[in-house]
Amino acid sequence: MSIQWFPGHMHKAGKEMAAKLPDIDIAVEVLDARLPWSSSNPLLDARLGDKPRLRVMTRADLADPALTDLWLADLTAGSDAALAVRGDAPEAIREIPARLRTLLPGDRPRSRLGPRTAMIVGIPNVGKSTLINRLAGRAIARTGNEPAVTKRQQSVPLGEGWALLDTPGVLWPKVENPASGYRLAASGAVRDTAMDSGEVAAWLLEYLVEAYPERLAARYGESLPAEDGVATLEAIGRLRGCLGAGRLVDFDRAGRLVLQEFRSGTLGPITLETPAMRDAERLATEERRVLLEAKREERRAARKAKRRKRA
Repeated sequence: MSIQWFPGHMHKAGKEMAAKLPDIDIAVEVLDARLPWSSSNPLLDARLGDKPRLRVMTRADLADPALTDLWLADLTAGSDAALAVRGDAPEAIREIPARLRTLLPGDRPRSRLGPRTAMIVGIPNVGKSTLINRLAGRAIARTGNEPAVTKRQQSVPLGEGWALLDTPGVLWPKVENPASGYRLAASGAVRDTAMDSGEVAAWLLEYLVEAYPERLAARYGESLPAEDGVATLEAIGRLRGCLGAGRLVDFDRAGRLVLQEFRSGTLGPITLETPAMRDAERLATEERRVLLEAKREERRAARKAKRRKRA
């Protein structure tokens, strides 16, 4: 799925975040535990440079526990640290200040005067503001179950010589991997008005039929057809009364129902990707990029040849 949701305020927020990065000491990247790779902004690696980073996977209570453990092992295989936070048991948030001090010990040169600053970064609707409020122990950042709630940066004192810099959720201009686009849309990182709910739900059901058939059966019944995502979505639409004129299934309405049940955890703990899927999709994306560039080069060469012929 091609993500086309990159509004002006997001472009502005990305520029402001890049301008602040030289002044921060450490980044706290907030990821969705259901899609740890797809919810990570690929532009962040280059922008951070050698600054340390703590990855915090939110909504771990909505993710597959076994795959969350697998992702934690993968994310901590390098120099970065990571932890998972459950919405129904946020005790792990208390570990964050200690983790920050470990990653940035007291004898490390400071990037600037004043408190050490940890920038909270992440895509829209991933739980950054909720994390800020729990760390601060009070409601400071505005929260909401929709993308693009935070519109501007704000600094939050954390105590013990630390401050948090809250930033708006930022996607990137082009999501090259189609599966990542579907995952972002299914998770709620993209406004529902910027996507086709039926198409996204059909993709999600296609994945669930393969990876979590027991969850679908438990929610919608053992007789649910599972030939493909569209047939499964149509059956769910009929089962739940999502019908329009002529008693035909309203796929948009049925899709919104399925997406809501996934996002709320009603379908059970589900993770949409694994490290192995990431590696395979990275390779496929790079192959598509090389092929596309080769086609562009062919067109450029053809245009040059035409100009020479006319001359």
